[in-house]
Amino acid sequence: MSAQTSEAKTVLDAEAIERTLTRIAHEIVEGNPELDRVALVGIHTRGVPIAQRLRRRIEELSGIEVAFGQLDITFHRDDVHVRAGEPPRHAQPLVRSTTLDFPLEGMTCVLVDDVLYTGRTIRAAIEALFGYGRPERVQLAVLADRGHRELPIRPDYVGKNLPTARDERVQVELVEVDEIDRVLIVPAKEPHG
Repeated sequence: MSAQTSEAKTVLDAEAIERTLTRIAHEIVEGNPELDRVALVGIHTRGVPIAQRLRRRIEELSGIEVAFGQLDITFHRDDVHVRAGEPPRHAQPLVRSTTLDFPLEGMTCVLVDDVLYTGRTIRAAIEALFGYGRPERVQLAVLADRGHRELPIRPDYVGKNLPTARDERVQVELVEVDEIDRVLIVPAKEPHG
């Protein structure tokens, strides 16, 4: 395989991410006339800074600061198993905090994540969210939708649709976490030979 084909491909640079988030913010404002009853809830890790950026843009557009929360879904994932008294078989994910400083009842909660793939993360996020209360509506905003859904989950707001092969990876890098803004499609690792 040549070096050219094994390299990551940038599909969104910093400027494209900014334009994309501005468009999503406009769509959220247009789709939710009662912004005082909207909360952006970022899913750890990269959904949190995306939600914060969307919140700033919504305030710039509307003058309204929507509620903000962050959600850790670790114990709601179907691929994390806590085993009684035995060591874990696989590396366990880092548990982060959930912060929802507003009542969920009567709210439209917009779950925010970086990449939508199988839908399992969003299923876990909805389950985690309902553990804190019952919002009136739940919407979904993602920076990238790569397809390959395993559950019937469809985003309300999509930054970019990225058709990918199953063995490719969509890698979102954000200044707040990675010191750079870009979205890459990373090819599968070459088999060891």
